Amino acid sequence: MFVPDAICHIREMKRRIKRIAPLQTGKMLGALYACIGLIVLPFFALGALAGAFVPHASSAQASSAPSSALMGGVMLFVGILAPIIYGVMGFIGGVIMAALYNLFARWIGGIEVEVE
Repeated sequence: MFVPDAICHIREMKRRIKRIAPLQTGKMLGALYACIGLIVLPFFALGALAGAFVPHASSAQASSAPSSALMGGVMLFVGILAPIIYGVMGFIGGVIMAALYNLFARWIGGIEVEVE
């Protein structure tokens, strides 16, 4: 069925984002950053696995430096904590950025978007 463009044309309107809820933004960014931490986790695990099998260069350095297995274990532990750390930092950053946006939006007017 043919419908003329004049009838189908939907009017586009400009809207302005005046305020962003800081707590909701923090929760959303915390979840997104935790997912990014899960993506980083395999790389930390591979680095820990590779570092655990590196032999020491000399006996003089070996006495003062921690063992390769210990360093690999620390790296694996940090990799496991990465999603938690990323999530917490994403939450804190999201709350701060939303609060700053709300402050600047009062002065400048916010972000303008077009909706139909």
